[in-house]
Amino acid sequence: MFYEPLKKNHGLSKNPFNSLVVPRPIGWISSIDKEGIVNLAPYSFFNAVCYRPPTVMFASGPGSGSDGMKDSISNIESTGEFVCNLATWETREQMNQTSASVSSGTDEMELTGLTPLKSNLVKVPRVAETPVNLECRYLKSIRVPSWEEKDRYFIVLGEVIGIHIRDEYITEDGLVDIGKINPIGRMGYNDYTSVNSSTIFTMERPD
Repeated sequence: MFYEPLKKNHGLSKNPFNSLVVPRPIGWISSIDKEGIVNLAPYSFFNAVCYRPPTVMFASGPGSGSDGMKDSISNIESTGEFVCNLATWETREQMNQTSASVSSGTDEMELTGLTPLKSNLVKVPRVAETPVNLECRYLKSIRVPSWEEKDRYFIVLGEVIGIHIRDEYITEDGLVDIGKINPIGRMGYNDYTSVNSSTIFTMERPD
């Protein structure tokens, strides 16, 4: 089949695009507003973009705030900080709960029974239940050109200035045991996947 996204002429029951670029890591982003209220939300348009400096990005669609933004972006642009918490198989239910639309004054960590931990370099708390946390300094937001005003998307870039890895997930060889961590990723529709020891394979790069 062939279709043009602008024309929406795929003829399928649901738009297949989100099911084609998969799996996508989940950026479980914690931020705070000026009053210190914590926001925690998952973003499946997320990834690392470079090594030096280590930088991550996530993309957010329109929100219900007075500025048309989601709370995460409003908070991050206001405070200049955020934390990316690794979503894992163990935290999948809480991650899903934090995707609910709630009022801007709601603390999603408290709502989902998660434990806030003090970060080292930023004021934003990290999620204690996740084995990896990336403390980030906000760099910039980039608006993605859109077909219509209601489809506004923004890419948020952050420099990773501090990294927490729980010691039990580091091997004797000094490697991160990602299979043991068991992170989850977003597929299309309501589907997810996980990375574990049985789904990992190794290939050496050619010279």
